Amino acid sequence: MIRLTYRIETPGSVEAMGAKIASDQSTGTFVALPGETEALKARVAARVTAVRPLPPASSASFPDEAGTATQFNRADVDIEFPLDAVGVDLSALMTIAIGGVFSIKGMTGIRIVDMQLPPEFAVAHLGPQFGVSGSLALTGVTGRPIIGTIVKPALGLRPHETAEMVAELLDAGVDFIKDDEKLMSPAYSPLKERVAAIMPRILDHEQKTGKKVMYAFGISHADPDEMMRNHDLVLAAGGNCAVVNIQSIGFGGMSFLRKRSGLVLHAHRNGWDILTRHQGLGFEFSVWQQFWRLLGVDQFQINGIGVKYWEPDESFARSYQAVTKPMFSPDDVVLPVIGSGQWGGQAPDTIAVTGGSTDLLYLCGGGIVSHPGGPGAGVRAVRQAWEAAVAGIPLAVYAKDYVELAQSIDKFSDGKAA
Repeated sequence: MIRLTYRIETPGSVEAMGAKIASDQSTGTFVALPGETEALKARVAARVTAVRPLPPASSASFPDEAGTATQFNRADVDIEFPLDAVGVDLSALMTIAIGGVFSIKGMTGIRIVDMQLPPEFAVAHLGPQFGVSGSLALTGVTGRPIIGTIVKPALGLRPHETAEMVAELLDAGVDFIKDDEKLMSPAYSPLKERVAAIMPRILDHEQKTGKKVMYAFGISHADPDEMMRNHDLVLAAGGNCAVVNIQSIGFGGMSFLRKRSGLVLHAHRNGWDILTRHQGLGFEFSVWQQFWRLLGVDQFQINGIGVKYWEPDESFARSYQAVTKPMFSPDDVVLPVIGSGQWGGQAPDTIAVTGGSTDLLYLCGGGIVSHPGGPGAGVRAVRQAWEAAVAGIPLAVYAKDYVELAQSIDKFSDGKAA
């Protein structure tokens, strides 16, 4: 069985609405059908298995559906779909169990808050190729987070300018660098030229130091064949990671790429907020991320503490728990990528969320490159902050012995890291 949990909001009966979802999304339609036999229903019909009431709402998530109502009943409703009716195709799962429910009349709100899949899905899909252990091994990082940054400004730099900035970051001792998700292959910085400018710097640094910094190139493209050509370009040049805008390339593009990939696939979730920002509508991240983990992402961006965007800290905490919880086995866990306005100052609160784990990529843009002492000092400041956090030492105390951390606190403690 496939179990979906729907958070239903309606001025009427939640139980009736749950039954309608189960019927409409499986065997039923707006009138009884001659072929809708009891035997058929027993084999493939969806069924409500639990209703857990929640406090009513005083306003409607879909205001146009409210009518004259002033109170809106709410409950979490479990509906089970037989595997025979859906199969293990993720597009079928999205269409049957999720896609159609938002068009049903009578609800003033609907949100998908949980999804439990049977093990047949693990057999049918590749899942992560590298995940946590592969990412740590390729960066050579142990006992601390992978410290990463983003080439800034996000747009406008030409390949040779980008390479100069990368050289400075390599000297700074960073573990991971990435293209911004907005940078793919624009006319002023074609991917081919960017790879040709950057990878010799990466490989030369590896020859000198023994450390290969992971660089994630933006390879996303609406045409899967062109995306694979981008992938092959990076791989042939000695690269080992790619940024993939998963919401933009879709399930088919991700599946096509994963089956042929030799790169660590770093998932950027731009566009996700459209589906989740209203708390009475859309998806919980814990549901949505399961699709992409089955399809094979290795690293998943999930924002962080005190972000520069809308997401509250408790939402980040739920996202972290989601991507680090095994779906079917420990091998399907992906590396959480913590970013958005991060600098070392969020390390203590972050480690509280992770339960002490440092198996993560801590991604700082301005929090590294805008450090008063330069990018090298920025990298050292972030490492110092994590050393303090792991040891349980307040940052202000630790900063008395580390000038880089002290400068970082002075610069970014107003929350203006970008």
